[in-house]
Formats: sequence, C-alpha cells, structure tokens
Amino acid sequence: MKSTSREPDRLLLATDAVVAIAITLLVLPLVELVAEPEPHARDVVTENWPRIWSFVLSFAVITRFWLLHHRTFDHVTRYSRPLVAVNMLWLFTIAIMPFPTGMVGTYGTDHFTATLYVATVLASSVCQSALVVVIYRTPAIQSPDNPLGVANVASTLSATGLLAVALLLTALAPGVNYLSLLLLVLSTLANRVWDRFRPVARG
Repeated sequence: MKSTSREPDRLLLATDAVVAIAITLLVLPLVELVAEPEPHARDVVTENWPRIWSFVLSFAVITRFWLLHHRTFDHVTRYSRPLVAVNMLWLFTIAIMPFPTGMVGTYGTDHFTATLYVATVLASSVCQSALVVVIYRTPAIQSPDNPLGVANVASTLSATGLLAVALLLTALAPGVNYLSLLLLVLSTLANRVWDRFRPVARG
C-alpha cells in the first residue's frame, strides 16, 4: 500500500483543531444561558441540568476518543491515503457530536434521542477501530521502534463491540438510556484479561 514520506504532524494538527472546535461548540449553548437571565443566579444551573449534563457527557466522550487517537498515532511515522480517509471519517463523527448533544440537552431521556446519541458514539468508535486496523495492516507507516501490536487491535475492537451492545440495549430497552455507555468501563477489564491470557494462547 502506497504511503507518503511525510510525518503525520500536519494531520494531527488538523485533527486537534477539529476536536477543539467541536468541544467549543459543545459549551456555547451553556454560555447562551447566561444571556437569558433567570430570577435568581442559581436558577441558571438548577433549571438547566439537562444541558449541563449533555455537555459533561460529550466532553468526556470526545476527550476519551481524542486521547485514544493520540495514543494510536504514537505508533505512526508517516501516513497513507487510506489512513487519511479513515481519519477524516472519524473527524466527521467528532464534528457532528454537538448536534446529538444539543438534542440530549433539549429532549433529555427521550428514547430516540438516547439511541441517536449512542449510535453517534458507536460510529466514532468504529472509525477509531478502523484507524487501528489500517495502521496494523500497513507496517510501512508504523514506527520501527514502536509498532502497533495485536493487543492494540484487540483493545479497540473490544471497546467497539461493547458500544454495539450498548446501542442494542438503548434501542431495545428504553429505560436504559445513557447508562448503557457504562459498558465502556468493561473494555478496560477485557484488555487486562487479554493481556493476561495472551502468552498462554501463544504457547
């Protein structure tokens, strides 16, 4: 697979800029609340918990994906066209995140809203997994001193699989809503189990 000799710094800078803009768009609805005075200052907070909650939730989600993205690119020394293409798809899912976030702030635990939100998070995770797979299958773009291993692939695929389960739970069990995202906590446990038994599998 053809790759360019350019280092991925420019791609990472563009990615960071899009992520920063997405996070900025998340907080703008909260800033606008101050422009609509409430009888008491504390009412700005107490009367707008859904919007505050949606901001905190999406900030945590985007931050997690951004950290994983940077850790993934620690293994990359150059980029290929497929890598750029998948990275742009991932950026699309991040850039659109303020939209379902706004819906969460307006409609709260509405079943359709919760399903749409979790589906958007899953789309980001799918793209994240695709990035890892593209890098893993393209040794030419990897760092010789820090290649991306099978454990990295297993980690991202397990997280995406858990999010797929979370989407099914959200869609089929309306009362679950955003609690289904707690399944992501299990991805850490799954990775530890993988690391523990991988040597046995090799033997």
